[in-house]
Amino acid sequence: MSLPKTPSFRLDGKRALVTGGSRGIGFAAGLALAEAGAEVWIAARDRAQLDLAVSTAREAGLQLHSVAVDITQPADVQHALEQLPALDILINSAGLARHQHFTEVNREDYDAVMDVNVRATFFVSQQVVRKMQDAGIHGSIVHISSQMGHVGGTMRSVYCASKFALEGMTRAMAIELGPCGIRVNTLCPTFIETELSRISLADPAFHQQVLSNIKLGRLGQLEDVMGPVVFLVSPASALITGTALMVDGGWTAS
Repeated sequence: MSLPKTPSFRLDGKRALVTGGSRGIGFAAGLALAEAGAEVWIAARDRAQLDLAVSTAREAGLQLHSVAVDITQPADVQHALEQLPALDILINSAGLARHQHFTEVNREDYDAVMDVNVRATFFVSQQVVRKMQDAGIHGSIVHISSQMGHVGGTMRSVYCASKFALEGMTRAMAIELGPCGIRVNTLCPTFIETELSRISLADPAFHQQVLSNIKLGRLGQLEDVMGPVVFLVSPASALITGTALMVDGGWTAS
């Protein structure tokens, strides 16, 4: 009798790019991939922040490479990708949120959020996929979405619209790219404590509202997304594509 063997969660020999990788969830994802054995490039606009992220990782014994690029500029992205080898893994973590009441949203804020969360994610993925296909790589793409890609929220009409769009994009990509062995999924966190989220969570009333919706009764930590990111790009999830992995503490369960 032959026994099944548990697939590896290791990423040795794999090459990965993480957009929005200089801080927050993107930085945590980059660290997790590097710790699992991948060669990792982190991309962001701010060179100083990238340098800080790389040096911080180095102090912990992990190597990250930096790519200074504005992902909303396709020509700049193309130039940056030309400097890199074909990738096995893409984590689209760059994102933007501008929270306003629906009646107060202006076109500038709407366009800014959609430009980063939807348009840039689409075209960065397209360019990475083309190189994957040319190299015959069976790769994995993870879009960092949100629980707000599955439920509505006050002051989040544009953000929800962008994340719902991302969920639809993921399913369509999975259908088209599956035949060439490229998997595409989303990871959907609840409120994760980061530099940016702490600003809104400093409001006691809002903080309590958030906790009341998280069934596990606590805010998310960066560590809570690191394991799921590695899982979704590893051989352990080889048959998973076109789906959303909720990391929401039960927010969307009801």
